[in-house]
Amino acid sequence: MVYEHEIPSGSKLYFGQSAKIKREIEFVSAELLENLGYEEIVTPLFSFHQHESFEDKKSLLRLGDEQNHEVTLRADSTVDVVRIVTKRLGRSMESKKWFYIQPTVTYPTHEQYQIGAEVIGGGFAEVTRTATLLLQEMEAMPLMQIANIRIPHILNEQYGVSLDALKSMHVEAILATNLPWIESLLRINSVEDLTDISMFPEVIQTELKRMKDATEQIKYEKMVISPLFYAKMRYYDSLTFRMFEGNSLLAMGGIYSVDGVEASGFALYTDECIAYKMDKGNENE
Repeated sequence: MVYEHEIPSGSKLYFGQSAKIKREIEFVSAELLENLGYEEIVTPLFSFHQHESFEDKKSLLRLGDEQNHEVTLRADSTVDVVRIVTKRLGRSMESKKWFYIQPTVTYPTHEQYQIGAEVIGGGFAEVTRTATLLLQEMEAMPLMQIANIRIPHILNEQYGVSLDALKSMHVEAILATNLPWIESLLRINSVEDLTDISMFPEVIQTELKRMKDATEQIKYEKMVISPLFYAKMRYYDSLTFRMFEGNSLLAMGGIYSVDGVEASGFALYTDECIAYKMDKGNENE
């Protein structure tokens, strides 16, 4: 039995303090992003092409339009933003920097509010700095993890290291590859650890240098380096960053490619930020 006042599991309800914090976060973020030269975009809730971004289609909520074409509810904002900007608005808009404040919806009833930004042809350092500025406006100084998805793929394709072992960080299985430099790669954890990378193969050195160059441009105090971090990501294929406060993921972004268009971007997870602000407020009482 479903009572009249119940809402589906995974749906969002904001009221009182949480609704006020949500409005403040979105207002301040929109103002800051506009001042940084980003144009706002609100993409349609319905999309024809979301399925192309998801290896597992089970997360998509599917419907049919009036001509019986399959459409899905917006489960991801990044791909639609890039496609609409480059294919629909490209000839009429000069801006390469866009932001959005909107939710995504996935099966069965999961809503996730996001504040995101995409820079067509943009660099990693720019979007990372933008994300940190937004979080600083919330008085948050989370831990930043810098990774490079190319390194796990190189280890798998050229040196036979299992992606499953990397995903679960199964240290014994990784060391069992007996690569003479693999333990040194495992030990990299700080910016200082990137000072001397001469012991690694050239192809690994190239990607580690990308990470080092990025850290020098970002200049963020609370930073960890994770060259072996691996997770299945829909479009990120190079440098990535994630920002944590405790066990909560507040933001994530990186470099990616959509339909041959190189871009960079990030998403700040509004729901996690609201929880962070409320917890901090309770601590100060």
